[in-house]
Amino acid sequence: MSKNPIHIIGGGLAGSEAAWQAAEAGVPVILHEMRPVRGTDAHKTDGLAELVCSNSFRSDDAENNAVGLLHAEMRLAGSLIMSAGDANQVPAGGALAVDRDGFSDAVTKKLEGHPLITIQREEVPGLPPAEWDQAIIATGPLTAPSLAQSIAEATGADALAFFDAIAPIIHFDTIDMDICWFQSRYDKVGPGGTGKDYINCPMDKEQYLAFVQALVDGQKTEFKQWEGTPYFDGCLPIEIMAERGVETLRYGPMKPMGLTNAHNPTVKAYAVVQLRQDNALGTLYNMVGFQTKLKHAEQVRVFRIIPGLENADFARLGGLHRNTYINSPTLLDASLQLKSRPGLRFAGQITGCEGYVESAAIGLLAGRFAAAERLGQAPSLPPLTTAFGALLNHITGGHIVSDDEPGKRSFQPMNVNFGLFPPMEAPKSEGKRLRGKDKTVAKRQGITARARADCRQWLGLAAQAEAAE
Repeated sequence: MSKNPIHIIGGGLAGSEAAWQAAEAGVPVILHEMRPVRGTDAHKTDGLAELVCSNSFRSDDAENNAVGLLHAEMRLAGSLIMSAGDANQVPAGGALAVDRDGFSDAVTKKLEGHPLITIQREEVPGLPPAEWDQAIIATGPLTAPSLAQSIAEATGADALAFFDAIAPIIHFDTIDMDICWFQSRYDKVGPGGTGKDYINCPMDKEQYLAFVQALVDGQKTEFKQWEGTPYFDGCLPIEIMAERGVETLRYGPMKPMGLTNAHNPTVKAYAVVQLRQDNALGTLYNMVGFQTKLKHAEQVRVFRIIPGLENADFARLGGLHRNTYINSPTLLDASLQLKSRPGLRFAGQITGCEGYVESAAIGLLAGRFAAAERLGQAPSLPPLTTAFGALLNHITGGHIVSDDEPGKRSFQPMNVNFGLFPPMEAPKSEGKRLRGKDKTVAKRQGITARARADCRQWLGLAAQAEAAE
């Protein structure tokens, strides 16, 4: 059996986790990290898995929170990132926050001490050479320009994005459909459509003017110095459009033409916010044309002014920032492998996930998939009902292609959230149907219980437990 090494490019969270998983499976690994030979605009040290922004891994609640569930699944899978995080935890309420230096040191020491891992401090300027028959690119949002250029050349000019322009995404079941209605503009039936492909949120003139003022007054985030200001046509933040004139939005993304309020057909809306289905499951809808630099708390406050969204639960909030990532659903197969080059995988933020934990989780999967192939086995894909599977499915094909906007990239990075999971009905309580928040809580706890059980089964832990008994 061949035991040639797996080459991993990038020693961030995803690359470090991928290296650990492959080595723990008995496969030699060469981990290539360019720091300190070449630095980045954000990193300060040469430590592996350096946290460049927050020190929080977010909620650790595995019963009620999707990222907490991902924590739990990663612990079941023997995650290096989670074990180092747990060992270097600092007080943060219900969240898992870490001492960033202690965390990075712990990861670095574990990888340096593993007998099957070799760390090479060097820049890999282009795609891995052909003799690296099993390789993983895990270079993150700050991929070196030369490697980014090589990826773009190999995958196509429109396959690599250097900036996110993301509109908020909302859980469908928190939209008030007594106010909103389904309809495409002029009832147009596009490819695969029905003429009712958008959710429409109506505003009268007073509501519209108040909303525009709230956008103008809202607190905005600033670009980092090294990001530049990447505004371009078709990607202007909603608040920048509002600043250009009070009527600008009514002639842009909020134009009311071609729409009739199903709840009040005789009254013409002064402006309309449209939401478009964002995933194949139909559980998530994005706000069309609402990319924004508003601070996150301001987005929640301002966007809940919109009729029908007063109780909206956001799966992710909008943004516009530097983030190198590939068009994964087009380029990668279900095991994160580049379709045009078997044996070359991508992992971490460059695949189109967001967040420390999500990046590490995709690294974990890529490391396991590559190790399985090196050992002559077929990669075992996690069930869609698990956090692993839900996140992987989003990256490799769970999104909706935008047919009405030719050439527009419809795939956008996302954190793990309950909208990515196959839905399930809320259990009844003593024969009664649950409602409101009680129903939401019960559904989410049902999803997390199912996920943990299915993850144990996938990892073979359920069989081990039965054998032990």
